[in-house]
Amino acid sequence: MVNFPSKLIEDAVAEISRLPGIGKKTALRLTLHLLKQNEPVTVSLAESLLSLRKNIRYCARCHNVSDGEICSICAGNKRDKSIICVVEDLPDLLAIENTNQYSGLYHVLGGVISPIQGIGPDELKIESLIQRIDQPDGEQPVSEIIMALPGTMEGDTTAFYLTRKLQDKGVKISTIARGIPVGGELEYTDEVTLGRSILTRIKYSTE
Repeated sequence: MVNFPSKLIEDAVAEISRLPGIGKKTALRLTLHLLKQNEPVTVSLAESLLSLRKNIRYCARCHNVSDGEICSICAGNKRDKSIICVVEDLPDLLAIENTNQYSGLYHVLGGVISPIQGIGPDELKIESLIQRIDQPDGEQPVSEIIMALPGTMEGDTTAFYLTRKLQDKGVKISTIARGIPVGGELEYTDEVTLGRSILTRIKYSTE
């Protein structure tokens, strides 16, 4: 147990250690590092975090984080708007974007179906996905839905549920190739494997 010489340091360490993957010792090192910086550096960090918390928005179309009503991906003129890649959450979207192998749009569900955790279809952004297919933005209709969900039981359950919901919509439904380890998370998969999985996606089947 660390004995802190200052209540201010103790409070800062306690807050920083709330972050995922940050223990008390790492939080203490970060706190002492910030303490050694010039005041403008620490103030700039604090202000950017406050601005993030207060001003961040979510895209009205795909539910990606955004500075405005529509995110830069949905608004991009060079994106293939006939393809929508369905992901669990933001880290997966960022992981796919970093491969530079995908040029379509996204749809962020905000989770996966998990009865154990009390997460059902109604808690996910599924209806807005269906609406995007029924009422596409612009003149380009949606022709393909890519299921880029975790290779877990919950991910497979969600993909199966979505496929059932979309099977009569006249769109191709595919899933990323299983270069992703079963039980693995997209955000921890290397970019080469993830990129190849996108390029070699296969048709999703409920049979």
